[in-house]
Amino acid sequence: MTDPVSPAIRLHPRDNVVIARVDLRQGLALENEGLTCLNRIPAGHKVAARAIAKGAPILKYNTVIGFAAADIAPGTLLHRLNMEFREFERDYAHASEYRPVTLLPEAERARFMGIVRKDGRVATRNFIGIVSTVNCSATVVHRIADWFTPERLAEYPNIDGVAAFTHSTGCGMEFSGEPMDVLRRTLAGYIRHPNLAAVLVIGLGCERNQINTLFQAEGLESGTLLKTFVMQDAGGTRQTIEAGVAAVRELLPEANRVSRVPVSAEHISVGLQCGGSDSFSSITANPALGAAMDILVRHGGTAILSETPEIYGVEHTLTRRAASREIGEQLIERIRWWKDVYALGRDTQINGVVSPGNQAGGLANILEKSLGSAMKGGSTPLMAVYRYAQPVRQKGFVFMDSPGFDPVSATGQIAGGANVICFTTGRGSAFGCKPAPSIKLATNTPMYVKLEEDMDINCGRILDGAVSLQQMGEEIFQSILDTCSGRKTKSELFGLGDHEFVPWQMGITG
Repeated sequence: MTDPVSPAIRLHPRDNVVIARVDLRQGLALENEGLTCLNRIPAGHKVAARAIAKGAPILKYNTVIGFAAADIAPGTLLHRLNMEFREFERDYAHASEYRPVTLLPEAERARFMGIVRKDGRVATRNFIGIVSTVNCSATVVHRIADWFTPERLAEYPNIDGVAAFTHSTGCGMEFSGEPMDVLRRTLAGYIRHPNLAAVLVIGLGCERNQINTLFQAEGLESGTLLKTFVMQDAGGTRQTIEAGVAAVRELLPEANRVSRVPVSAEHISVGLQCGGSDSFSSITANPALGAAMDILVRHGGTAILSETPEIYGVEHTLTRRAASREIGEQLIERIRWWKDVYALGRDTQINGVVSPGNQAGGLANILEKSLGSAMKGGSTPLMAVYRYAQPVRQKGFVFMDSPGFDPVSATGQIAGGANVICFTTGRGSAFGCKPAPSIKLATNTPMYVKLEEDMDINCGRILDGAVSLQQMGEEIFQSILDTCSGRKTKSELFGLGDHEFVPWQMGITG
């Protein structure tokens, strides 16, 4: 890559574009490239490094990110209007580049201060959860959780809070089928999550997603730390709230009776997210997070890449790293389902168009966004592909099918077992979630400075020439260890995460 202090960044010798590190004025000579800017080039945007004929592929990291919509002269700003999004052939070459990872011996693996549950599962946080089966019990769930203010929990210092998990469905949907299956396994994933010391599940009583059928379908059993309430049996709103508050108060002493002990990093499962992406995402935060995931995988941990529409166009780079042809084909089956079934008639990113914020940050289309998004997963082999919210049991780098909408995607990852989220952003995202902490990584220094109250790590220092990509990866890995040991993230300090539980609503309601 070009010297980071130069005005334009070359990412690969074969690229026909370079990236503006800072705003470039019209007429500025880029001496290293031997060209002059014909337009003003905003920071993060692309400038043609040589003449590009109409229809020719546009290359970034030597990867196709679109095609020239017209003849493009050297020095021209490239954007969605002079770049064309279209399908092109990709060689999946399943498992052709698979190289197994050599894990560090257990004695040499990093450790963090985790909470070990009685069944051996390891937690990074210690919440009591209140879960609704249906939207109709959502108000009751929130009222119970809201009763437990920081002041009322002050005598229980080992409890991170009482968290409400509500949603907008659970009735007005088919009794069975994939939409109901997805909802139930998402709820069950949270109910079972090691970061929840105890759980109350609350239903109305007449909904389609009945508590008994949810428990039967997901193999759940009520007990001392898993209690259920049905509003229509409990006497209605007020009495259910009172009963729920009383139940949580009884659970507090037991939930508080925990301590943190040194445990292996192999118990860390990271959900990888990016939102409000910009062109610098693929240069700083995403590849640095990928470097951190390579470290985590060698220490025996798990990295979960998701957001299926946001790997479209570069999925062949993942299938080639798959541990087997079957795993690669499972990923392609999910891509084809999105293209041929789910996205038909819907305005989804997989059809090409990215958000206005992405465009303002220099991303022309989903191909370019995917190029950066996939980098979060690092370079180790793809070991498994999961449906949304399925329990993630395979260690190493894995993929979970999900939409690109961050709260929905992160909800699926947490339901699958992620006990920490790493969230990169170039435009600025204030995302927070429960019960897993969210570490936010800024792609560029100006945004980090402006939104420092929401950002945990400034990966823009790579762009500034202050640190190398590998050094930043090591810093991110250490931050993950510290966070999993109990250090609060910015979103936790600000009290975010009360409304980011958003299960994927796949079907029709009505």
